[in-house]
Amino acid sequence: MAPEKLTRQAVVDRAMKIADTDGLQAVTIRRLAAELGVAPTALYWHVKNKDELLSALADHLLAPLVADVDPDRPWHERLRVMITALVEQARAHPYLSALLPAIDRSTAAEYLRATDTAIGLLTEAGFTLQQADQVATYLIMGAVAMVSCQPGGVGTDEEEAAELRRQQRLDLERLPLGRHPHLAAFAATLSTLPDPRP
Repeated sequence: MAPEKLTRQAVVDRAMKIADTDGLQAVTIRRLAAELGVAPTALYWHVKNKDELLSALADHLLAPLVADVDPDRPWHERLRVMITALVEQARAHPYLSALLPAIDRSTAAEYLRATDTAIGLLTEAGFTLQQADQVATYLIMGAVAMVSCQPGGVGTDEEEAAELRRQQRLDLERLPLGRHPHLAAFAATLSTLPDPRP
């Protein structure tokens, strides 16, 4: 591919091809540049660094979650469509289970859009914002983990859990006002949430 035809989407598509073939760990700026026939510095016109590349890859994989949701269907059918799309993506791209924890989800547009949509559907069903956020997060992360057969990770102590909730609140408060209204409303409740761990 000639450098003048290089686009952000071409970079993301090639990163996905590498990850699909050789796993997420094989996605490096050097390998990507070599496969695209450009110098590594040419990629920085399209992605600032590997973190941004991985976020763009996650956005690409998560975009179908909300794309086919018919607003006229009942909430549970819309949620099922979203989770089914997620499961299909996780099956087609098994590294998704490693990708989601590796990115800054507070800046991943499609992750935020999917989570916000799920929270909206769940509050429509009668869940509180706190319950809706927990259920949405468990559905998204749980569906990916179940597909990859890696259900869960190491637990955290109470102090670490409180710090994680504080950091989540700060991340959500930095989001543009009005773009993700359900996440913004939920952020205000994070300081009063009980520890959700069993």
